[in-house]
Amino acid sequence: MNRMCITLLLLVPLWTWAQDPLVDKLADEVEPKVIEWRRWIHQHPELSNREYETGKMVAEHLRSLGIEVTYPVAHTGVKGVLRGGKPGPVVALRADMDALPVTERVDVPFASKVRATYLGQEVGVMHACGHDSHTAILMGVAEVLAKMRDELSGTVVFIFQPAEEGAPPGEEGGAELMVKEGVLDNPKVDVIFGLHISSGLEVGKIRYKPGGAMAASDRFVIRIHGKQTHGSRPWSGVDPITVAGQVLTGLQTIVSRQMELTKEAVVISVGKIQGGVRSNIIPEEVEMIGTIRTLDTTMQQQVHRAIGRMVSHIAQAHGATADVDIQIGYPVTYNDPELTEAMVPTLKKVAGEGNVILSEAITGAEDFSFYAREVPGLFFFLGGMPKGQDPATAPPHHTPDFYLDESGFKLGVRALANLTLDYMRAHQN
Repeated sequence: MNRMCITLLLLVPLWTWAQDPLVDKLADEVEPKVIEWRRWIHQHPELSNREYETGKMVAEHLRSLGIEVTYPVAHTGVKGVLRGGKPGPVVALRADMDALPVTERVDVPFASKVRATYLGQEVGVMHACGHDSHTAILMGVAEVLAKMRDELSGTVVFIFQPAEEGAPPGEEGGAELMVKEGVLDNPKVDVIFGLHISSGLEVGKIRYKPGGAMAASDRFVIRIHGKQTHGSRPWSGVDPITVAGQVLTGLQTIVSRQMELTKEAVVISVGKIQGGVRSNIIPEEVEMIGTIRTLDTTMQQQVHRAIGRMVSHIAQAHGATADVDIQIGYPVTYNDPELTEAMVPTLKKVAGEGNVILSEAITGAEDFSFYAREVPGLFFFLGGMPKGQDPATAPPHHTPDFYLDESGFKLGVRALANLTLDYMRAHQN
């Protein structure tokens, strides 16, 4: 059914893509609120699965608009249902709400001073990836569309999701749990749209890619077991640190010598190596923790097999043993090609032809992928870098200096609202 609907969309008269002056007017009116909401959320960040105040704020806002609210979902998430005045498809819009264990260095009046406990350590907490802006933008979209309720040809499902950055150890969370708890059902969602702001993309611009847009993300833990001995007599033991060094080098040859890199990118990174207690003791065990990023499911499976094979053989060659635990994480974030082609005219309408950029895939990961695995989805990037700044100097996401130009938020409101309206108009009953 979805394929047929999307194909029909391509046949819609050009008037569908004309500017909607009411959306522009309402977006202008809501912009100051979006900025105010974002600043409050930024100043009161909450870690994954702990977005208590953020979820309450969102739920109260949606209720004030007359939107049906389910709260909480997946611990702290919010689902809002806006039923239009006319029959039509069900369009879902998603924003994420969680912050990161990062101590803010940005000199703004609403900088975060919040501290919390993360994995047993006291840490600063900061919206260092822009999820505060995503939440505020979608709150603005909800207000715009609620004021157009009678004109809507269908239903809008607003998804405010916790734990995009990953649930704490031992907990479920994020998009996967939202899907599991039925956020795409009752009403049954036909398509889903989402955005992610980018500190390295100039405000006023939008970037998108059909097909695999963001990588699958898997976590691995390698434990190398040797034989402890005195550091002065390495021959009387088996040194797992030396083996770890060989494994570290070997993992990169999987990327450079075993993967078809002209097909898709592959990344294997070790982020933590831990073993030993003092200089003159060769330890019994070393633990290596890292991430795997792939853009193709076949290559993902090949990487998993290659890591297990290489690690065990390197360890065996040194007289050691090794355990490899690969934990499947987020799937590839896949933009349905037909839906993307059909909706790009909307993005060009709201941002301008020259401001919508077809891009390459990136090796970052997003759990929007769990929604797009269930229904056709389109996930795009929104500019948040001040005009004229060199992207090379823009502080990256997940860093203490991460900064966003708030003048780009209104385009996000207009983009999501117009995607919803244009899809509905093309599929109204």
